[in-house]
Amino acid sequence: MSSRRVARLAEAIRETVSTAVLFNLRDPRIKNVTVLRAEVTPDLRSAKVYVSVMGSERDKALSLQGLDSSRGFLQSKIADRIQTRYTPVLKFVLDEKATDQVTEAARILDELAEERRQRGEPAEPGLSPDDDSSPDADFADDDDEPAEP
Repeated sequence: MSSRRVARLAEAIRETVSTAVLFNLRDPRIKNVTVLRAEVTPDLRSAKVYVSVMGSERDKALSLQGLDSSRGFLQSKIADRIQTRYTPVLKFVLDEKATDQVTEAARILDELAEERRQRGEPAEPGLSPDDDSSPDADFADDDDEPAEP
């Protein structure tokens, strides 16, 4: 089997599962799920779908249970999208590494924001701390009259 074909199939599975999770699944257990990547075996019979779930360990376990329960529905969506003899059997894997990286990046950004606040710098680049010009400053308080320049 061509590795290019396997890679295209993996990308199609990732896109299909991601779209279905976002728009079609109504399971309340599936929250804050991001589909990261998919790996397909060379015989195209099975696929691992790597997901990241933000939240507590309980939320992660519930989301994986919900995804496992929705496996048949998701496989039918994949079957509609791809034209192969067999539809790959999905297995959902929690990618802890990606979740840890996102958490670490958020922690670093929070530290930088705190350092800026302590130095008196604006939280957003380009704004001074004393700048009262907000996007709504051009509008008057009264809805009947336009704002004066």
